[in-house]
Amino acid sequence: MIGGVTRGSGATATVRRRVRPLTAAGLVLVVGGLGVLAYVAWQLWGTNLASERRHADTVAALERAWDGGDETVVRDEGEADAVVRIPRFGDDYAVPVLEGVEDDALEAGFGHFTTSAAPGEVGNYALAGHRVTHGEPLRAMPDLEVGDTVVVETRSTTYTYELVTAGDALEVDFEDTWVVDPAPVNPRDGGVQPPQGEGERLLTLTTCASLFHTDERLVAFAVLTGSEPRT
Repeated sequence: MIGGVTRGSGATATVRRRVRPLTAAGLVLVVGGLGVLAYVAWQLWGTNLASERRHADTVAALERAWDGGDETVVRDEGEADAVVRIPRFGDDYAVPVLEGVEDDALEAGFGHFTTSAAPGEVGNYALAGHRVTHGEPLRAMPDLEVGDTVVVETRSTTYTYELVTAGDALEVDFEDTWVVDPAPVNPRDGGVQPPQGEGERLLTLTTCASLFHTDERLVAFAVLTGSEPRT
């Protein structure tokens, strides 16, 4: 009887010793999984809320600066000098444009390729924007159609561009920098490209081709169709 109790106690202790490390490992996996879920949630929703607030704050700051006679406003993420409105995306769509296409700029609005033209100039006013996370200014890029307008506001002028290619008409590798050239020429014969007339005033939108893959880019070209003093 005593021997039986002794064997039982030893077996129970052994089981307990085995369960404890397994339980600890399970807790580590659970905590790790929760951490991953929290990170994904922040990327998909948290960054959007934060960036949307940045968009609104920067647009408001720009308008105040313009009213005071300044061309630009300096934010923590960089220098902003324009606001983009795309009617296809809603009446309240207003995204600031910051100089450069570094992460900080793209997290706060559209990024302007600094070597490309300024709004309204001859050449190519080239912009990049996130398709997912950080405000997602171009999430609905594939919905854009030929004839849709892109309005760019600066302190003195409102420029209206009209798309000549649809939002999903051209997909390129991220290394295909020809799309932001002053006069983009598609190296593929018969490929999608903007008008090639002398003195064209173009706008180019670029974003990720897939929501969760970054090796390819969607590109849309537009031409300037009008400008008027900003009121």
